[in-house]
Amino acid sequence: MLPMTKALCLGLLMTVPMAHAADPASLPGYTEGAQVIRITQDAGQVDAISGVIYSQLKGTRSVRQLRMALLVPRTSDLKPAIVYFPGGGFTSAEHEKYIEMRMALAQAGFVVAAVEYRTVPDKFPAPLEDAKAAVRYLREHASEYGIDPARIGALGDSAGGYVAQILGTTNGERRFDKGVFLDKSSDVQAVVTLYGISNLLNIGAGFPESLQKVHESPAVTEALLVNGPAFARFPGATIQSVPDKALDASAMGHLTGKKPPFLIFHGSADMHVSPVQSAQLYRGLLAGGNKADYVLVEGAGHGDLTWFQKPIIERVLTWFQQTLGKPVKGKGSAGDTNANL
Repeated sequence: MLPMTKALCLGLLMTVPMAHAADPASLPGYTEGAQVIRITQDAGQVDAISGVIYSQLKGTRSVRQLRMALLVPRTSDLKPAIVYFPGGGFTSAEHEKYIEMRMALAQAGFVVAAVEYRTVPDKFPAPLEDAKAAVRYLREHASEYGIDPARIGALGDSAGGYVAQILGTTNGERRFDKGVFLDKSSDVQAVVTLYGISNLLNIGAGFPESLQKVHESPAVTEALLVNGPAFARFPGATIQSVPDKALDASAMGHLTGKKPPFLIFHGSADMHVSPVQSAQLYRGLLAGGNKADYVLVEGAGHGDLTWFQKPIIERVLTWFQQTLGKPVKGKGSAGDTNANL
């Protein structure tokens, strides 16, 4: 099945005074009473391509297809790309959300791929394997979308921030590369994480005791991600009972060696994922000699309206432009010449 494609207009159409237009009566289509305007073409287009299958997982009795949704600026520029991973508490990956952030990046010339990934009851490293498969897919198909394969960044919020973090900190760890296009690198060159999780062992660090106890349950989603659900002879297990596995499934367990630049955001009023998660990642990256920026947003909660405001979106956009660079004019694919027919 072919992916659905639709064109989205960018920016606002601008009108100019009638003095700049031709004599109205001489224009084809003119009739008495018509309002004549002239439009300055200073805005481009973005093509939204939904339902792209980037990975197929074959089981005993079924094949599971994983999808991504692309926003592709319709230009001939060589474009940096951003892979977006949605939050969902490790239980969902509704990848076509956060359109405010994704569209802002696309309007600035980035190809943006919003990625579905496996969640609970699938166990780690499933989401990381999917993230790496998505990056390899983009590199395999880079010429089709005008992507510069040397400039791919990761972006995620909450559990998606967890995926973006561990994707970046496992650059070069080939044991997580599974599936197709294995001749392509799954490394990313920049990571932005919003209120993400860096260590599955202390998601509730600093929270009241009643909230801490939630994270001691074998039914909490980080425990399910690492251990799986209770079934048959397995009674389930807490995340604290498997510290080595939990750390291997966390960005904090992969801080040895050179890492890509990170931009880390967290809200000071987050009561779902402790701000400690971002602070400890920031300190760990700096201790390893890596480049990292940490923005603590005063009063912001977990995924609240703060994260949809212009200052947040502009800061992410500007950082990606500074870190990955802007599109290179005229160096990408020409695109479909019949797209407007």
